[in-house]
Amino acid sequence: MKIVVVGHGMVGHQFLESLAERGLTQAHVTVLGEEVRPAYDRVHLSEFFAGKSAQDLSLVAPGFFERTGIELRLAAQAMAIDRIAHTVTTATGEVLPYDKLVLATGSYPFVPAVPGRDRAGCFVYRTIEDLQAMQAAGARARSGVVVGGGLLGLECAKALRDLGLQTHVVEFSPRLMAVQMDEGGARILREKIEALGVQVHLGRNTVEITDGASARHRMVFADGTWLETDMIVFSAGIRPRDELARQSLLAVGARGGIAIDPQCRTNDPDIYAIGECAAWNDQTFGLVAPGYEMARVAAKHLAGDTSAAFAGADMSTKLKLLGVDVASIGDAHGKTPGCRSYQYIDERQQVYKKIVTSADGRTLLGAVLVGDAVEYGTLLQMALNGIALPSHPEFLILPSSEGQAKPGLGVEMLPDSAQICSCNNVSKGQIAQAVGEGATTIAQLKACCKAGATCGGCIPLVTQVMKAEMAKRGLAVNNHLCEHFAHSRQELYHLVRVGHIQSFDALLARHGQGLGCDICKPTVANILASCWNDFVLQPDLAPLQDSNDYYLGNIQKDGSYSVVPRMPGGEVTPQGLIAVGQVAQKYGLYTKITGGQRVDLFGARVEQLPLIWEELIAAGFESGHAYGKSLRTVKSCVGSTWCRYGVDDSVGMAIALENRYKGLRAPHKIKFGVSGCTRECAEAQSKDVGVIATDKGWNLYVCGNGGMKPRHAELIASDLDKDTLVQLIDRFLMFYVRTADRLQRTSTWRDNLQGGLDYLKDVLIRDSLGIAAELEAQMQQVVDTYQCEWKTAVTTPAVRQRFRSFVNSAQPDEQIIFVQERGQIRPARPQERTALASIPA
Repeated sequence: MKIVVVGHGMVGHQFLESLAERGLTQAHVTVLGEEVRPAYDRVHLSEFFAGKSAQDLSLVAPGFFERTGIELRLAAQAMAIDRIAHTVTTATGEVLPYDKLVLATGSYPFVPAVPGRDRAGCFVYRTIEDLQAMQAAGARARSGVVVGGGLLGLECAKALRDLGLQTHVVEFSPRLMAVQMDEGGARILREKIEALGVQVHLGRNTVEITDGASARHRMVFADGTWLETDMIVFSAGIRPRDELARQSLLAVGARGGIAIDPQCRTNDPDIYAIGECAAWNDQTFGLVAPGYEMARVAAKHLAGDTSAAFAGADMSTKLKLLGVDVASIGDAHGKTPGCRSYQYIDERQQVYKKIVTSADGRTLLGAVLVGDAVEYGTLLQMALNGIALPSHPEFLILPSSEGQAKPGLGVEMLPDSAQICSCNNVSKGQIAQAVGEGATTIAQLKACCKAGATCGGCIPLVTQVMKAEMAKRGLAVNNHLCEHFAHSRQELYHLVRVGHIQSFDALLARHGQGLGCDICKPTVANILASCWNDFVLQPDLAPLQDSNDYYLGNIQKDGSYSVVPRMPGGEVTPQGLIAVGQVAQKYGLYTKITGGQRVDLFGARVEQLPLIWEELIAAGFESGHAYGKSLRTVKSCVGSTWCRYGVDDSVGMAIALENRYKGLRAPHKIKFGVSGCTRECAEAQSKDVGVIATDKGWNLYVCGNGGMKPRHAELIASDLDKDTLVQLIDRFLMFYVRTADRLQRTSTWRDNLQGGLDYLKDVLIRDSLGIAAELEAQMQQVVDTYQCEWKTAVTTPAVRQRFRSFVNSAQPDEQIIFVQERGQIRPARPQERTALASIPA
């Protein structure tokens, strides 16, 4: 059998993998790829701007074509199909015979018929070549506009922002993501995106693109207004590439796309169509999961499985757009007759959640989540599997009350047929079967049944199913840190503490095996620092540290480092500010005020770090530990010292707390906030430790998180005097250090504590475990042994030696190049570095 596949994108390659899995070794398969490179991951295309190469994005496993015998021809465009002769003619005139033909031609970007759309500096966002052209133009531009506010448009906006451009989104519709978002969700989404510096223009119809006065282009809108920009990227949707089908008189859908039956055959039984070019029941699909399912169905049918059928696809989706969690499930707009909706809006945290239920409130029909999509997995499974909702479905999207768990979905409630991984069509039953056959890690599941192997969004649910099945089968659920230690982080902490172990080699010899790895080495380094607080760069500890701790600074994308002097409580003297400014000016550093009320200095080369820190230390500053899993900042308002509403000295308290805990290493970074009254100007309730003044003392809140998954801190004790407050914080932090998993924030740790807040109160306040005095003593040891790591580093000659770009030379790294922008320096982009390097000396 001769099989010709036209198109080698994501869906085309999935078809080839499905053929190979079914052992069609008798077939001779030829693939015509129009692009110059094999299939790559378009779902994560924007990561190209974050440094990923074309090879990083490739979907082709090494040796795939050699192993399978499939013939891949790149830069080979199919121009015509002769259905009578069963041949395909390429652009070079070559004629390929086929027995079966598979069209996986995908789609093309829709560009509105706007006069001026073909001008230089106008792009589409589809291929790596498109992105390379955008990069080259971006190096010479200051601003960019994306035409289109849908999924692809917002992905493209991120790309322009990553290029360092002032970014605009122009959308014809009155809201963003009109297909997936309702009005409330779209409004919050717009607010979050504009807060990131992207300007959104809704309800704008571009009628002409002309020369600009202050920029390269002027976009003229139907209402008479205009916008000037240096770059324009059209990302206003896609259209199926069905031109080959139309030329050969194959049937097409009412709105385009090659018409297919449930077996993905066209009206010619020897021709199949899959992916974005295909129309099933007059519907086209722009997501990868439906295309993958079509590819699997076509491969099965070619292999003789006549029962294989495509029956449509769930179009629910969860994405992170410009760093914002966005999810849409089912009937997100509530169009089902008689349906009811429940909404939760938090305008302060910019979170919007809505669920749509049947009239009786028992069945979930749809959902919209913006700003926090943690419930997506639960809601999706409820919608897909018709699982009955709780009596109060609104609690599915409302925040948890103190000590109260949210209603969830135990994986044991899911039927075996529940689809866990939509990209690769993996059910709960298949995961259970894989576990029964010995797959007990995520890596093994990916290799065995491909669960979580494509976009990765299902990994949390896959993990739950795997562990539940392991427990059901009586298997030990593996909580090992890595292959070198058959212990969890908590267990290793206790082994180090009880055995008074002070080196990685000693711990490995007594409780591990092998040589160690990039997981266990920094974890053990962190544990040793938490227990004994020795200098992290002493000879036996330095090799264990990750890159940031090894150089006592956060490494940036261009290879330079940041310098962050500590400013306890945000307080700094005028002399201190002058000293910081003089250092920044002397070494050409970019300066920025952080959200934690201190100054970031960016752009330091590695050999400059000791020199910079010598000057900062001489001016009275200490290391800010911005590079470590440690206390970052204690944010404060001005409190009763200045504010007419303040009831206590929040600045003084913040300084005292920061100076007490500044040397503590923990499983993850820790942030504090201290507010002088309940107006909460320091946002203490979004911090790991929050302190708020009352007229009777201090209220203590714990386990908040203002990061990717915001969580309010919970009140653990009220009206405390200073000594009692510090005592409880000591206990809380050391209990967290003792019991948390590797890289686990306090918020996640709290959610996983059996017994929740009540249990935490029992341990910390009522001393139910009898360890309160021990926790306080351990914290006091950390306080008593504090040292400024940078002061030790610059005064130790052997340590200073490591801060050189090259082992055998004191010369700087010439690959780190800076350019001017907004009166400060920034790292040169790749194209700028290339251009600067080409200028004669």
